[in-house]
Amino acid sequence: MTPWLHTAAALTTVLGLVSACVVHVAVGRFRTSLGVLLDFLTAAGLIKLADEPSWGRVAAAAGVIAVRKLITTRLGRPLLDGTRRADHRPI
Repeated sequence: MTPWLHTAAALTTVLGLVSACVVHVAVGRFRTSLGVLLDFLTAAGLIKLADEPSWGRVAAAAGVIAVRKLITTRLGRPLLDGTRRADHRPI
């Protein structure tokens, strides 16, 4: 990996951590800040693929994307506690 790509991936990861913290403080929602962090981690993984793609790096980037989709989809659903809220409407 070229040094500047390594630096760009590390910088993207750090910016993702900082951005997620800022979003969490500003918005106060864990799901939103986690989505921002996972977007930056996906970008860092794709930057690492730009140099010398390997199956390990492809698997790592695919893993981050899969975790992001799983977490954001799962966190988007309301908790099933057996009670119905007044604003709950069936689809």
